Amino acid sequence: MPIVFAAAVPHPPIILPEIGMGQEREIRQTTEAYREIARRIRQAKPETIVVLSPHATSYADYFHISPGKKAHGDFRRFGAKQVEVTAFYDEEFVAALEKNAKRAGVPAGTRGERDAALDHGTMIPLTLLAERELPCAIVRIGLSGLDPAAHYRLGKCIKKTAEELDRDVAVIASGDLSHKLLESGPYGFAEQGPEFDRFATAALGRGDFYTLLTMDLSLSEAAAECGLGAFRILAGAFDRTAVSSELLSYQGPFGVGYAVVAFQPEGEDESRAFDVVYQQAERARIGTVREREDAYTRLARVTVESFVKTGETPPLPEDLPTEMTGERAGVFVSLKYAGKLRGCIGTISAVTGSIAEEIVKNAVSACSEDPRFDPVRPEELERISYSVDVLGKTERVDSMDQLDPKRYGVVVISGYRKGLLLPNLDGVDTVEEQIRISKQKAGIPENERCRLERFEVVRHL
Repeated sequence: MPIVFAAAVPHPPIILPEIGMGQEREIRQTTEAYREIARRIRQAKPETIVVLSPHATSYADYFHISPGKKAHGDFRRFGAKQVEVTAFYDEEFVAALEKNAKRAGVPAGTRGERDAALDHGTMIPLTLLAERELPCAIVRIGLSGLDPAAHYRLGKCIKKTAEELDRDVAVIASGDLSHKLLESGPYGFAEQGPEFDRFATAALGRGDFYTLLTMDLSLSEAAAECGLGAFRILAGAFDRTAVSSELLSYQGPFGVGYAVVAFQPEGEDESRAFDVVYQQAERARIGTVREREDAYTRLARVTVESFVKTGETPPLPEDLPTEMTGERAGVFVSLKYAGKLRGCIGTISAVTGSIAEEIVKNAVSACSEDPRFDPVRPEELERISYSVDVLGKTERVDSMDQLDPKRYGVVVISGYRKGLLLPNLDGVDTVEEQIRISKQKAGIPENERCRLERFEVVRHL
């Protein structure tokens, strides 16, 4: 079986004595687990090791595979430039993987390398697993902002490539868990941090790859994890394969979660086609959403679908409620794909003759003109969900005490600069955070005084 072994491992630079300067003793259990992973890799005798790193070159819509013959890196940014790592790339595997990804419709390849040097997410595993010089070539792959199924499908491409080349391959998913376990940690504390780590370690320890694919996006983002994408690619490399898994260690003494998990293939198992199950569940979820959408969200969806497919803005339906055609208001239209924002454009006050026209105008802009995203593609339409916020009138407030991020949206104004943030957004729990983001959107310095306004919305989902 070409995928002969896999592991999920963390990448704390402090684990190296040259950097930890004694602190590495606090994560001795993690070090011992790494040594056990190294022993099992030697036993498996892979011909190629695929390293998945969140700190390699990454793009929102593309998986970058490192090109070239070899790469070098050191730990100078962590105060230990004398610790160096050199790795040779398996160029044949990289070329075959590119072809398989293209055939599978997975956007992945060697274009767009921003930094050829090895990153610490790659170097920590290589240093601990092979004493800084591997006995075989590697393939280094960065993560992306694409959905869980895309990561899983890339893992399937790794498996297919290994099978085609008849090459024994080990997969190393380098990634820390939550970075928000302790107030004393470098990233502070969030209650979602320990919660995410409990879910993630349980799923990894059971080999429950479906849970990794369906983990709540708001939970993982609030926990500030960096390994989930790598774990999802690893899962895809074991597509339709029975797996024995073992959680060797979990620690978080510095406020960041470190898990070490070993995976061993145990033969074929057609029931473990988790991308298929995931996509079926997503279609069912979207179908349920479509069934309960109201006239506001239906108009946004129909507008986007028509515009993306034809390039034309459709006419207004004739059966819209009177309040949509006879009243005017500012409107925001938001698009999400697989739980992630895919576009959001709106108006603070009405610029068209009705709420319905406002929805159409902003739906077209959200799917095609949001500068943060590429235009929506036809193949994405099936999985996009919509929300429409109809804004009430803004009113000036004299102090932050009159704001509530769950109830009120906020407008910050300084001269000609104006920024707005909608209420009740995931991850925005304080007035201070709400104002900071609004200022950032408007290009207003964080310490600059500004006028504050608030507004309420009626949200249609």
